[in-house]
Amino acid sequence: MKKTLKDMDFKGKKVLVRVDFNVPLKDGVVGDKTRIKAALPTIEYLIKEEAKVLLISHLGRPGGEPKDDLKMDPVAKALANLLNKEVKKADDSIGKEVKKAADSLENGEVMLLENSRFHAGEKKNDPEFAKELASLADLYVNDAFGAAHRAHATTVGVTEFLPAAAGFLMQRELNALGEVMENPESPFVAIMGGAKVSDKIDVIKNLINKVDKLIVAGGIANTFLLAKGYEVGDSLVEADKVDLAKELMAEAEEKGVDIVLPIDVVIADDFSNDANTQTVAADEIPAGWQVLDCGGPQSLENYKEIVKSAKTVIWNGPLGVFEMEKFAHGTVELAKALSESDAHSVIGGGDSAAAINQAGVADKMSHISTGGGASLMFFEGKELPGVAALDDVE
Repeated sequence: MKKTLKDMDFKGKKVLVRVDFNVPLKDGVVGDKTRIKAALPTIEYLIKEEAKVLLISHLGRPGGEPKDDLKMDPVAKALANLLNKEVKKADDSIGKEVKKAADSLENGEVMLLENSRFHAGEKKNDPEFAKELASLADLYVNDAFGAAHRAHATTVGVTEFLPAAAGFLMQRELNALGEVMENPESPFVAIMGGAKVSDKIDVIKNLINKVDKLIVAGGIANTFLLAKGYEVGDSLVEADKVDLAKELMAEAEEKGVDIVLPIDVVIADDFSNDANTQTVAADEIPAGWQVLDCGGPQSLENYKEIVKSAKTVIWNGPLGVFEMEKFAHGTVELAKALSESDAHSVIGGGDSAAAINQAGVADKMSHISTGGGASLMFFEGKELPGVAALDDVE
């Protein structure tokens, strides 16, 4: 068990909080505040406990140097509006001026440090950078589940120098994902979509030992269809992973796990929303065409039946190119079916969360993770570096 907020006394202490404020910016304004809102319970608790709150996050990919369009100022403004309270903004994340500003904070005040990735030491988990960051505070809290799969200075390095605990969001994520992987109610169904088999190999290997049925869709299904001897036309495929797909299907069969592939698919003659489309059987994909949605009518009917009778469902990755309206049907319809199911549903972050939001059924899911890469690593059965680094309860 890792330490949580309830295991620490914060009164009058400077607390460095790693949050995930990697949000979309447009014209200097935050486009989507979901990630900021997710961190509010932890921030509000620390304010109530009379801590001096120092928030740090990365934003975008500035490449280890300052970039004007990736400064945290719009984020500070959005957070201040949500908290209905002043949020001070530092011009850097380390240095004398920042230290001075941190030292002058009163109990209950909040300051947002500048983008951690403006320093190359962040991604390199440089001990000197981590030490300088840690010198700003007395305690450390990690509430950035979305960055917990990365061993960076703000997620791992600072824990070498400060007592470290999990924030409420981190705690909620670990409980929700841990429960579904350790004590799932059967029938346990996993839906694996997305583009590349290589991204999902370890997840599929781990899940074969846990689930009753595994729906394989999205771009990764093409490699499995090819492994079954089907022609897949110009579809996205990883030819070097065909043998692996065969091995995974054989292993699943041996363990009595049903790998469910699409029966029919929506294909297009071009990777475009304006392309000509048709629905064909999965074993009748013509040359020159590509699969862009694994949710043909028969496939969807099959998926819906499986989801309807499931008790636990985890979902990571869309059924097709859901960003294009023509190829979003399968993903959206399956999301709606899952929302009507009695199953305990856990959605991996990233594209899966975006698809659930697009379908308008987010409030019907048991848990939607805030971290795509982190939830994927969790589903692989691996320990997240940002979690492993936190202090254990004695």
